[in-house]
Amino acid sequence: MVVQLMPMQALGGALLLVGALLLVLVIAALLSAVEIVDAYEKRALTVFGEYRKLLEPGINFVPPFVSNTYAFDMRTQTLDVPRQEAITRDNSPVTADAVVYIKVMDAKKAFLQVDDYKRAVSNLAQTTLRAVLGDMELDDTLNKRQEINARIREELDEPTDEWGIRVESVEVREVNPSKDVQRAMEQQTSAERKRRAMILEAQGERRSAVEKAEGDKQSEIIRAQGEKQSQILEAQGDSISTVLRARSAESMGERAIIDKGMETLGEIGQGESTTFVMPQELTSLVGRYGKHLSGSDVEADGQELESREFDDETRELIGLDDIAEIIGEIDQEAEMDVEAMEQEAQAIKEGQDTADISDPDEVIEQMDQDFQGQTDGGTGVPSDEAGDDPSASD
Repeated sequence: MVVQLMPMQALGGALLLVGALLLVLVIAALLSAVEIVDAYEKRALTVFGEYRKLLEPGINFVPPFVSNTYAFDMRTQTLDVPRQEAITRDNSPVTADAVVYIKVMDAKKAFLQVDDYKRAVSNLAQTTLRAVLGDMELDDTLNKRQEINARIREELDEPTDEWGIRVESVEVREVNPSKDVQRAMEQQTSAERKRRAMILEAQGERRSAVEKAEGDKQSEIIRAQGEKQSQILEAQGDSISTVLRARSAESMGERAIIDKGMETLGEIGQGESTTFVMPQELTSLVGRYGKHLSGSDVEADGQELESREFDDETRELIGLDDIAEIIGEIDQEAEMDVEAMEQEAQAIKEGQDTADISDPDEVIEQMDQDFQGQTDGGTGVPSDEAGDDPSASD
């Protein structure tokens, strides 16, 4: 009995072990057959080493134990290009680094056409950066950053397109010349700044000199204007004085004639004759003198004497109307328009034509001619006018 029970127990244990192994195998197969792909990636599927397809995001079932998948990130990726040393076309050493932005457009090409596309793009960017810098002048490498970026991207587009990779952007971060070149550039910049400072200083001095000259010019013009007005007023004053002296001489001469006539009448009155023949001029002068003696100059008002206005004949005799008119014209012509002079000075300062400024000598000469014409026209008394009086011959 004991011998028969032992094989039965051994068989049950073996069956239990096989069942457990089958359960583990089923679980492992299920886990191997399920592939979960993230939303931002795709995976290349190979079965027994043969490419089958790209697995899309989500849950995918693949043949268990004989399948392999390779993930590809479909987002934009950043690749740092290490600092590179290059010699420019004008034999100046420079160092530069850059960053490249790429994106996987075709995961199948990226899997089948290139091994490790990131490393391949990085190496290609390094060699392209050195080639572009070596084909440019030093000043261009420092100033034309956008041109360098565009040329590197253009050089990378063709080979990376075969790999299913698109280069979205290339940015050169730094381009540094050697220390000796930097020192020379600093000296050049310092010299250029000194030159600009000297030019600005010279321009400032020149502008100051021009402004000073303009101010002196304006001052001289205003001074000349004042002297011109002074000469004009002086000439006009001399003309007025000449006219007044002529009027005074005429009036005094007539009074002297009247006084002399009255003395003659007194002498005639002392004679024995009672009949006298008197010239017409003398009777006219006596009448005029009597009119003055009769009180035409003053008017009695109670006990006070007030001055009376000259009649038309007397005003004409002494030339009061003509003198007032002459003085009015002189005052009108001598009046200085301050605003006009300021405008003229401003125009001179701005460099406009100053040909309309009259010469003082011409103005004085014209004033003398005007006064001479007024004197000949009746405001004055010429020297030969008394001799041409028709009444003198009577």
